[in-house]
Amino acid sequence: MTFSLVARCSQTGMFGVAVASSSPAVAARCAYARAGVGAVASQNVTDPSLGPLTLDLMEGGMSAEAAITEIKQRGRFIEYRQVLAVDRNGATASHSGPNVLGTWAEARAENVASGGNLLADAGVPQAIVDGFLVSSGHLGDRLIDAMRAGLAAGGEAGPIHSAGLRIVDKVSWPVADLRCDWTEDCPINAISKLWDIYKPQLDAYLRRALDPREAPSYGVPGDE
Repeated sequence: MTFSLVARCSQTGMFGVAVASSSPAVAARCAYARAGVGAVASQNVTDPSLGPLTLDLMEGGMSAEAAITEIKQRGRFIEYRQVLAVDRNGATASHSGPNVLGTWAEARAENVASGGNLLADAGVPQAIVDGFLVSSGHLGDRLIDAMRAGLAAGGEAGPIHSAGLRIVDKVSWPVADLRCDWTEDCPINAISKLWDIYKPQLDAYLRRALDPREAPSYGVPGDE
C-alpha cells in the first residue's frame, strides 16, 4: 500500500524522503530524516518508532547497513516491516520481512534506496531508483521525478490518496516538509504543485529562522 524512496544529494549533503500510499497521511508515519545523519522510510504495517531508532543508530556512528541489521534485532514484529535507509556517506540498506503485503520489492544504489508493497509491478522500486539517478537539480525536484517514474511503472496496485516530501539540510528542522494527507486525485501531483510554490521561498524561510535581520520582505502590510 506504499512506495517510497530515501535519498542523499551528493553535491549538497541534503537528505530527503518521498512517499505515497493508498492510506491517509502516509508521510506522518513513514518519512524520517535528520540533517548530517541520513534518511529513513518505515512502512508496511508501519512501526513509526523504527524511523527515529534507525536515525539514532546512524547518528551514533553506524552505517545504514549496520543500523538496519540492528533494528532487525530490536524491532517488534519485524517480519511485518519494510524499512529503507541512507546514511551520511550515501550507503544504503533495506529490510523487507516475509509478511510484507502483496507484491513487494526493493532497489538500491549509491545515495538512493526505494521500496514498496502491494505494488502493481515488482519493477516499481527499480524504476524509482533509476528515475532518481537520471534526474538533476534540487533534491526536491529529483525526489518528485523519481516518484513520478515509480507511478509510471505502475505504482501501487490500487489508487493512491496521500503523499509527502521531507528534506533536511544543516539545521535541526526539515527545510521542506510537504504533505497531501488525502485526495481523490493524484497526491504526487499535489505535492509537485506544493513544491513548485515552496521551492522559491525555501531559502528565505531558512534565513528568517537563522537571522530575521537578513530576511527578505515578508510581503505583508506595513512591511518595509
